[in-house]
Amino acid sequence: MTASTAVSFTADDYRARMERAARAAAEAGLAGLLVAPGPDLVWLTGYTPPAVTERLTLLVLAAGQDPVLVVPALEAPDALRAAGAPALTLRDWTDGKDPYAATAALLDPAGRFGISDNAWALHLLALLRALPGSSFASLTEALPMLRAVKDAAELELMAAAGAAADAAFEEIRAVPFAGRRESEVAADLDRLLRRHGHEQVDFTIVASGPNGADPHHEAGDRVIARGDMVVLDFGGLRNGYGSDTSRTVHVGAPTDEERRVHDVVRAAQEAGFRAVRPGAACQDVDRAARAVIADAGYGDHFIHRTGHGIGVTTHEPPYMIEGEEQPLVPGMCFSVEPGIYLPGRFGVRIEDIVTVTEDGGRRLNDTTRELVIVE
Repeated sequence: MTASTAVSFTADDYRARMERAARAAAEAGLAGLLVAPGPDLVWLTGYTPPAVTERLTLLVLAAGQDPVLVVPALEAPDALRAAGAPALTLRDWTDGKDPYAATAALLDPAGRFGISDNAWALHLLALLRALPGSSFASLTEALPMLRAVKDAAELELMAAAGAAADAAFEEIRAVPFAGRRESEVAADLDRLLRRHGHEQVDFTIVASGPNGADPHHEAGDRVIARGDMVVLDFGGLRNGYGSDTSRTVHVGAPTDEERRVHDVVRAAQEAGFRAVRPGAACQDVDRAARAVIADAGYGDHFIHRTGHGIGVTTHEPPYMIEGEEQPLVPGMCFSVEPGIYLPGRFGVRIEDIVTVTEDGGRRLNDTTRELVIVE
């Protein structure tokens, strides 16, 4: 198993995150934030409800006010055990009572609030009825960079997740590919990620031959054959933080064209990585990688953004795409993953997670980016 030191966040860590979020909301012109069960709630409080149900659970944050977590009474004992519980006030409600009236009493009746993207429509509509003068914006729209900048402890966890994914790749390249179904190799990847400490596996893409031209192909029953390019893209959560890496391997000896396409993608991935530095715009990373592929004549075959943020989820802001002018800041973590996809033939993608440093970028994946030959 990949060696690493697990980091336990304290009540003070969660208090600082909630204070930061409340300040960011005020600076964005919001009266506060309403955070439903999901990754934002876990990041802010350390609390994961035992089950996601129709009963309202909501963290209320506003500058100048103590954080309040509204929870069903039957789940209050679980909430009190969360690492961030000492940094907030718990307000429970019992079945038969109106949780929306209790929540509305905490809010500015004419305020505009940021609310978790995954909040249930049931709850949002009930809050609007309780506060008809209020309005709401999705948290991703209102505060897209809330979780984007990682502290030192988070970066340690991100690096450990990346190292675990790398260890899984080093082992998967030694398993048989030819004559086995994509789904069988995908199951191997799932097992290896878990062996190296992942508690959650989000995806194990194994896209062989013509399936490689589909960036989000789901591993299926196609039998991998000698002569196939195979795109491997896999990741998940380890100690609550994400991994995501892609490598393209070849079963047996590749053709000159296959080597050439792989070399173009490798050069594009390097160019995207070299564009990472504080103050550069997210779109600069996309432009750098895309230019290499376009100059090689494959521009029409690079059909997705160059990267996405990663942290307590495997896909989150910021996004490395044309039009995104958000400046890069030390501590941001995101993928750099250009690709070329030739319909009906094959695809190539190479992906590393990169974190912004004070003077450039640092890769969190270190396996070879050369074309790996498998059997």
